[in-house]
Amino acid sequence: MARKKGRDISGWLIVDKPAGMTSTAVVNKVRWALGAKKAGHAGTLDPEATGVLAVALGEATKTVPFVTDALKAYRFTVRLGQSTNTDDAEGEVTGTSEARPSDDEIKAALGGFVGQIMQVPPQFSAVKIDGERAYKRARDGETMEIEARPLWVEELLLTDRPDADHVELEMTCGKGGYVRSVARDLGEALGCLGHVVTLRRIWSGPFEAEDGITLEEIERLAKSPELDEKLLPLEVGLAELPELKCTPEGAARLRNGNPGMVIPGDVDYGDEAWASLDGHAVAVGVFKAGELHPNRVFVQG
Repeated sequence: MARKKGRDISGWLIVDKPAGMTSTAVVNKVRWALGAKKAGHAGTLDPEATGVLAVALGEATKTVPFVTDALKAYRFTVRLGQSTNTDDAEGEVTGTSEARPSDDEIKAALGGFVGQIMQVPPQFSAVKIDGERAYKRARDGETMEIEARPLWVEELLLTDRPDADHVELEMTCGKGGYVRSVARDLGEALGCLGHVVTLRRIWSGPFEAEDGITLEEIERLAKSPELDEKLLPLEVGLAELPELKCTPEGAARLRNGNPGMVIPGDVDYGDEAWASLDGHAVAVGVFKAGELHPNRVFVQG
């Protein structure tokens, strides 16, 4: 089997994704620019969406689930009075309405989208239906019954009303949320229809869009030490988990996949945590009786 070419480089590069690119294309550009062997991202953005796309490299890919599971925030604009088959401005208009709710009516309706809600993903989404992506079947003209799934919405606020046809909203939610579904369902709840026209992820877990690097800058700094310096350590991806320090002996055992002694901290029996030695992540695992039982081990030079 041919070995993957590239550098064994680890860390996070936070990209301020431009509109018009898929998340996979951005990851591929980052991998090329850094000459990295391995890369992935923590949460897909629609091609026309902008904002935080956290790209993990090397050993940092093992921390992706912890960033994906963290809260994230979106700023988006909803066009009232029209529904589309994609629930955004890229699709075909499927319905229109002359109704235009007041600001107070909109604010009142937003309450129904906060807390633990059930959400049906868009027809054009990456959800798998009988083993095939929904968007592929939707492109063939098929309309599918997509099962609703739970979503935690921490906050949903009306931030601006530029005109009668548009509202600007900010939403903080857990993983698996579709902003396009919120726009669609809000329009239906208000009796006026609606779809997303702009979407920006402003933060995701520990990462902020304002700290992100642009694609233009990535291309300008490609293959240079300056781009390496933009990398954040993989430990940043563990910000949502408690840290426990370990001894060199404990670290050696953990690196071999065995339970290792850690210094007790603010962690209860059975809690998930990560162990560090001299500030560097050694493993993620479950704390039991003074030891961390690893389920992810980091290989750092």
